[in-house]
Amino acid sequence: MPILEVRDLTRRFGGLFAVSDLTFSVEEGEIRGLIGPNGAGKTTTFNVISGFYAPSEGRVLFLGDDISGMPTNAIAARGLVRTFQATTLFQELTVLENVLVGCHLTARTDPFRALLGTDRPRQEAAHARAAEILDFFGLGERRDDPGMSLPHGLQRALGMAVALAADPKLLLLDEPFTGMNPEETRRMMDIVRKVRDRGITILLVEHDMQAVMGLCDRITVLNFGRLLTEGTPEEVRRHSEVIEAYLGSAAHAA
Repeated sequence: MPILEVRDLTRRFGGLFAVSDLTFSVEEGEIRGLIGPNGAGKTTTFNVISGFYAPSEGRVLFLGDDISGMPTNAIAARGLVRTFQATTLFQELTVLENVLVGCHLTARTDPFRALLGTDRPRQEAAHARAAEILDFFGLGERRDDPGMSLPHGLQRALGMAVALAADPKLLLLDEPFTGMNPEETRRMMDIVRKVRDRGITILLVEHDMQAVMGLCDRITVLNFGRLLTEGTPEEVRRHSEVIEAYLGSAAHAA
């Protein structure tokens, strides 16, 4: 059974079809790319999958359960967690405190127990988990630094660390390589592979074709809100309609 199934998905905004009759599935343990030119419907698809929009038609199944139109927090609590194009951090909080925020799904705190000090074991467990995640991302030595003090590449890594703290089974990465230089991109690609090696399936939207072709097991291509094709990076790279619609000369350079 696929970990994620998108079935006959349509999302309309008034009379505009942002996504139309889209069907694809993601297998557990893979890194799947979702690509297409600007306006192809990638972000809308992410928003429907993660619960920010309800589908106009069709269904989204996660681990076999229909999650179509469920609230975002309920979807995240099931293990489907999403990052965003912009780095969404609490800039005034420390690196450690940001990751602790991400632990809230697995370390819920009762305010009365907090006042009485009886939830200390749970909080200690959350701190230990946050510290382990920071070490995993190479951020352990920056744990007490304000989030705003990190360079762009490390802020993106911290955003992924916050998502990982929510204990996802499927992680949706929305343009994780945006604004990165080549060295930062290579480091982030290594991080994504390491996250997958922890048993987490990854679906990513990305415009950096070097990263997509070098990272993904399979790629789903959208155009004008519809499925254009799917396949391995090599198959997609050579697909004439993909080259015409999106990749162009980048397909040969990748």
